[in-house]
Amino acid sequence: MLEITGETVKKENSTVTVEEAIELILNSIKPLSGEKVSILEADGRALYEDIVSNIDIPPLDNSAMDGYAVIAQDTKGASKENPIKLSVTGEIQAGGDYLDKIVKSGTAVRIMTGAPIPKGADAVIMVEYTSEESDIVSIFRDVKKGENIRLAGEDIRKDSVVLTKGERLKSADIGLLASLNYKSVMVYRSPDVAIISTGDEIAEIGEDISPGQIRNSNSYTLYSDLKRYNAIPHYLGIARDTFEETKEKFIQALKCDIILTTGGVSMGKYDFVKDVIADLGIEIMFSWIRMKPGRPCIFGTMGNKLFFGLPGNPVSTMISFVQFVRPAILRMMGAERIKKPVVSAILREDIRKKPDRTNFIRGIFTVEDGEFYVTTTGLQGSGILSSMSVANCLIIIPQGIASVDAGDRVSIQLIYHEELA
Repeated sequence: MLEITGETVKKENSTVTVEEAIELILNSIKPLSGEKVSILEADGRALYEDIVSNIDIPPLDNSAMDGYAVIAQDTKGASKENPIKLSVTGEIQAGGDYLDKIVKSGTAVRIMTGAPIPKGADAVIMVEYTSEESDIVSIFRDVKKGENIRLAGEDIRKDSVVLTKGERLKSADIGLLASLNYKSVMVYRSPDVAIISTGDEIAEIGEDISPGQIRNSNSYTLYSDLKRYNAIPHYLGIARDTFEETKEKFIQALKCDIILTTGGVSMGKYDFVKDVIADLGIEIMFSWIRMKPGRPCIFGTMGNKLFFGLPGNPVSTMISFVQFVRPAILRMMGAERIKKPVVSAILREDIRKKPDRTNFIRGIFTVEDGEFYVTTTGLQGSGILSSMSVANCLIIIPQGIASVDAGDRVSIQLIYHEELA
């Protein structure tokens, strides 16, 4: 039975669907506080407040081309065979003086791209359609009123909301902030995230490896993913298979906003993560998810701190991060868009699965004539990390479906694309 507390649906120590897991996680999160950072450090961060422009951009009507500022009516009927000649009365450079420059009928002012439009002019003829000699310019085609003029405020209007709270900043947004004279900006604080690998079977990079041991890859994939989402990773090392060492790592990790562990969450004799979180009073919201790979996955809270006990197999770790940890980080950072894009694709091969859970199958999509096509990466074992290296999407086969055939349409999640909703 589901226990509903406020907006949170809780399934303690039980199995949840993927959708229920995401709902539980997101409803457990309060965004972090704000902090002011240099715009040079703001890429990928979520705005803590709306950005309202205090100026028009551009501030003045200006030329979109190098050429001559003219009165459009003066160029009517101009052609290569019958050029119209105008007197050149001055020149305006970008950023140069312009207030004393006036265009009257029969005259033109030489003008550079970005320079303010002088009084009286209502068009700019491109230099390519002119020839100047002795301050007389020959015009070889007519121009329409407003042609090649960028109007004041056509990019941004004064008092308009330029960027909205919760928007993750991109390079173009950083440029907008600079154009509005922002040296720094208020963004949500990035969460500190502790990473702990567990198990005597794990060998650290550079250590001698014993028969039966494997290299620690999970901590490094998680570290990279966390940096991609502007979280601050803290790698605390490997907790060996004792209650005491596992608890010691957790106590260090409680300084952070989020704790991530890999391994030690199943039912094995030496899986101590559940014992430690129970001892520390971390409230478990769920411990199993109806998905493959990644079924054993614990989520819990302690006040505003989050705990994710991720499975130990490398692929399971990465897919669990994409589906659950990634949206938690984004919500904690105040981001409004947290969903990866999911598109329809035509499957190129048959897929068979058990219908009892949702499968996330590593895939490679291509686009041909505007249509998405997808194939699997091959073997789908949860220890085959190379499959994640070559994949550019996850093929989602929902719970309740046992088979799909080549030619069927399937949903694919674009795992390296920006969040859209």
